[in-house]
Amino acid sequence: MIVMKFGGSSVANGERIRQVTEIVRTELKRKPALVLSAMGDTTDHLLESAEIAMQTGEVSIEKIAGLHIKTLRELALSPEVQTAIDPLLEELRNLLVGVSLMKELSNRTKDYLVSFGERLSVRIAGAYFTAQGLPAKAMDAWDAGFISDSNFSSAELLKESWDRIPRILNPLLDEGVLPVITGFIAKDGNGKITTLGRGGSDRSATIIAAACKAEEAQVWKDVDGILTADPRIVPAAKPVEAVTYEEAAELAYFGAQVLHPWAMRPCMKTNTPVLVKNSYNPKAPGTRIFSARPETSQPVLAITSRRNVTLIDIVSTRMVGQSGFLEKVFAVFAKHGVSVDMVATSEVSISVSLDSSYDLAPLLPALTEIALVEVKTGRAIVTIIGNVRRSSEILQRAFSVCQQNNIAVQMVSQGASKVNMSFIVSDFQAAEAVKNLHREFFI
Repeated sequence: MIVMKFGGSSVANGERIRQVTEIVRTELKRKPALVLSAMGDTTDHLLESAEIAMQTGEVSIEKIAGLHIKTLRELALSPEVQTAIDPLLEELRNLLVGVSLMKELSNRTKDYLVSFGERLSVRIAGAYFTAQGLPAKAMDAWDAGFISDSNFSSAELLKESWDRIPRILNPLLDEGVLPVITGFIAKDGNGKITTLGRGGSDRSATIIAAACKAEEAQVWKDVDGILTADPRIVPAAKPVEAVTYEEAAELAYFGAQVLHPWAMRPCMKTNTPVLVKNSYNPKAPGTRIFSARPETSQPVLAITSRRNVTLIDIVSTRMVGQSGFLEKVFAVFAKHGVSVDMVATSEVSISVSLDSSYDLAPLLPALTEIALVEVKTGRAIVTIIGNVRRSSEILQRAFSVCQQNNIAVQMVSQGASKVNMSFIVSDFQAAEAVKNLHREFFI
């Protein structure tokens, strides 16, 4: 079997659901199980409705109800389908009334709130698949075996889920039924709805693929796959044919927002291939993600960037020859819950990069107790994912490009994975750096 996951833009309206139906029809012989996200911007509209209910006491589900009822009409579905979703809309309204009275939105309540998007999506799509001759069964994730802990907003599946999922889904697939399953959500042991947090619906799909030992997991989005650069910066960017899980994770972490690293973990454990495809352009080959890929003559796979980065230089000559300097520095970051992106070290200094969203006010006094500290804001990370055996060539060419275009490199780091080479530049020069590096390595 295979797993096919379709994101919110892929099921945004009736026209998109028709397109998804034709894509699924071409894969029926491979016994697909489907995972769907909420339609379009439904999740944003749900959170917006809750915010309005808290701030003003007004309860309105018009945007959510309007989109789904309009889609029912676009798909010419029978009145019975609306009868099936009306109780969900009423349940949503009652929840928002509670939010308006309590004037609070806990993580538990928020998980319950956003679950309505996926639950509505699978019921409408499942009904349309069946009407088009693809016998489907809409399933909430907990009915497909997903049982999680009670860590609301960032839940983890319990071990028993891995046995329950194939035990429930495999008989349906063998009978020729198309399971249409909610992504992103689960239920804990007390029957409370949770969300899986990082990786979202993509992670739901890879969990099912790994648990059922699927041939592959397909993740259908609105891009042709993982690209050689951000197409908003480099219009000539093209899809990468194949990457390893490690390379895909590095690309995602440093700015290529196609597939969250956390979403790939289940498939990494079972060596299940992941195929990223474009539901708007099904004929495009997409990008395959494997545990290993064939060697290519191309030294670089892709170039990405992440802006709004803060660079911190930490220097202490007092620590020459003394152990424990790094330990003290990183203990400060750990105490304040700050995640470090890049690190470059010498015996007396450390340079680190952080996301600029962190509040440095409580962090800096602790650092200045052990070293001299200089903070530089307005920086960006430019990352090259390539063949480590050609790192000298890649770095020589990259620095030559930077020199020719007067781009000052302020820090360099090579990841422990050995597939990424990253450097810091000023934020305003990040796009220029990516453009020129892409021209050097791909044109």
